[in-house]
Amino acid sequence: MENLDNYRGSFSRSIPVELKDSLIAIAEHIQTIAQHCEGDEIALLTLLRTLESSHREICDSFFQDALPKSRHQLYSLLREIESEGGWPYIPRMKVRSLLEKINPDVLRELEIKPDRD
Repeated sequence: MENLDNYRGSFSRSIPVELKDSLIAIAEHIQTIAQHCEGDEIALLTLLRTLESSHREICDSFFQDALPKSRHQLYSLLREIESEGGWPYIPRMKVRSLLEKINPDVLRELEIKPDRD
């Protein structure tokens, strides 16, 4: 779980230890689910969609409601974003990138040629 070690180091210094522990437990659980889904592209896609949906819901509901109400709070938020790694983002894989990662034999069967620029 090499990625979890990287994740543990990305926490803001200002959040409580209990929250850090909860977030680590969530990340470990997600990794466990991903490992159980290994090799099952539909299950992994469903996991990614679930994570994206949760991200969107948290951002659109809870985070927007918690946005700063004063200049001081805004400054603190922007300083946090800048010093602790920027804005959380869940990138979507482009179809071209997906095709580049698919086994060439499968693409030949489908008569699809990946664009290798």
